[in-house]
This record gives sequence, structure tokens and C-alpha cells, in this order.
Amino acid sequence: MFRTSADPLSNRPAAKRVRLATLSGLAWCVFALLPMLATSAASAQSWPTRPIRLVVPNPPGGAADALPRMLAEALVSRLGQPVVVENRPGAAGNIGAEHVFKSEPDGSVFLAAPPPSLTVNPSLYPKLNHDPTRFEPVTVMATSSNALLVHPSVPATTLREFLDYVKANPDKLSYASQGNGSTAHLTAELFKLRTGLKITHVPYKGDAPAVTDLLAGHVQVMFGNVLAGQNHVRQGKLRMLAVTSESRLPGLADIPALAEQVPGVVAVTWFGIVAPPNTPAAITGKLSQTIADILRTPEMAKRFADAGANPVGNTPAEMRAWMKDDADRWAQVIRAAQIKID
Repeated sequence: MFRTSADPLSNRPAAKRVRLATLSGLAWCVFALLPMLATSAASAQSWPTRPIRLVVPNPPGGAADALPRMLAEALVSRLGQPVVVENRPGAAGNIGAEHVFKSEPDGSVFLAAPPPSLTVNPSLYPKLNHDPTRFEPVTVMATSSNALLVHPSVPATTLREFLDYVKANPDKLSYASQGNGSTAHLTAELFKLRTGLKITHVPYKGDAPAVTDLLAGHVQVMFGNVLAGQNHVRQGKLRMLAVTSESRLPGLADIPALAEQVPGVVAVTWFGIVAPPNTPAAITGKLSQTIADILRTPEMAKRFADAGANPVGNTPAEMRAWMKDDADRWAQVIRAAQIKID
């Protein structure tokens, strides 16, 4: 029997030489990369060697700005480098997020942000210049409960009275939020979905201008920070009708959880820190552990509590799972409420 050149058996020696050459080439590639990998690992272990920027995609004022500043002060002594908070607001957090996304993954810049920049905006905006799922998670700094706050001009002193009033007066009331995609915005839309009630959204550029107009009565409703709400309630400037946590809060036992009368409406704001894509795990892991250690100190726990925040300090892996769950949850609300932003 004759074999033709098409018979693969006839090419065994040549094929073997090709395989050996390929393996040899791969081996040399690996050896060539080893110094680079070693340098990268050493660099991550010695991190930080230069000042660090925490980019906040929100304007000054409010918890989204205050919490990173508290943390930055404590990080300086722990890391031995200056830590600067840099506000880059705009486009519901997209401007600051895009800046960090395109930064070098060398551990010199991080994004400190609430949910819109990290989990919500991909479902709100048809086109983004970055992919939030590619950020390298560091940790969730804290969570914060919100409250249903109303201006005294609203003729309701209880949650039940408020629900009845809005039902009888569709579209008469307006609610403020810190911006499109903020927890206040999405909580209100979830509330509308669960109740069928109609109130009009008025987005602001940050917490401060939203609260200012609420206090002035230009808008009548807001799902705002519990602590800030308490201060205004004590002064008689606002009424607190419910909290958005799963159950009633310690110290506010007389304020019902919204879910008691509107099942399924549970929402908390959270604040996370992420790094540019491909930032070494040694860097994100070291920063995560450092932040967790800081948050466990009585001093920082008290400062966060005084700002209405509950410290978290989870691991990068835990934050990644957290972000996915949050993104999936709000994506469902955004689709159901048919929220679209150009």
C-alpha cells in the first residue's frame, strides 16, 4: 500500500519538529515574561509609592463626598502617602467613573462612589464610554438608610395618610433626587411601581440642592438620608413618614418601615471603592484590608455613624458579588418602570 503526501502519518517527523519548536517558543515567552511578572508583583507589594487620588463622581456635600474624605484622612497614616479626594461630578457619575476607568492600573487612582456609577448606569444609559463591570472591586465602605421625607405643606402626618393623599391627587406632588439613577430616584420609582401612585420626578445635581428645594417647598417629597432628615424633622422643617430599610431602625421605633404597608420597597444607599481594570489583586487586596481595619476602629465607626452610615469593609470578592446583585435588582426596576435617559 502506497501513502500519499496527504497521509498525516507520512509527516510524523516534521510534525514532531513543529511541536518541539512551538513548545520551545512558548517556553522562551514564559521565561521572558518572568522578570516582568516579578517586577509587577514586587511593585504591588511595595505599594503605595506615590500619592493616591480618590475620585468622587459627585459634587461636594452629602454622604457620597463626606465618607471618602473621612476615610482619606485615616488612610494617610496607614499607607504613608498623601490621599487626596477629587470631585469629578457630572452625567450622573459617568464623568468621574470614566476618568478612573481609563486611568493607569498602578494603584494611584480609585473611584469612591454610590450605586449609579457602579451598578445602575449601564441599565439607564444606552451608551457608556466605559464598562463598570470591568472595574476591580476594593470594598464597600458603608451603607445608609433613607427615609420618606415630606414638606409640611403636604397634608399627611402618617404613611397611610400620605398614600391616601397621593392616590386622590395624582401628579400633584413632585419628588426630588440627587440625580438620575440615584438611590432616591430608583426607590421612588420602585414605590410608584408597587403602589400605582403618580408623583413627578425632579432630578438635581447632588444632595445639597435637592434638600434645599425640598426645605423651600419647591418639591414636596424626597427619599433622603435618615440622619439629615432627622435634623430637619427636629426643627419642624420636614416630616419623616417611613424608612426604606427592611425593618424599623434603632432609635426610630415610631417610624414605620415603608415595606410594612408597601411590600417589596426596601432600599439602602451604599458607597463603594473600585480601581481601574487590571489593577493588580495585591493592590486592591491590600487597600481593602487597610480600609476594613480602619472601619473597625471605634473612632471611625462613630464618625460614620454620626454621618448616618453603617461601616461594611468587605473583601473584593464579596464586593463583586454585591455589585452584581445590585445591578440585577435595579435593572429589573428600570425595565419595569421604563426609565430611559438619553
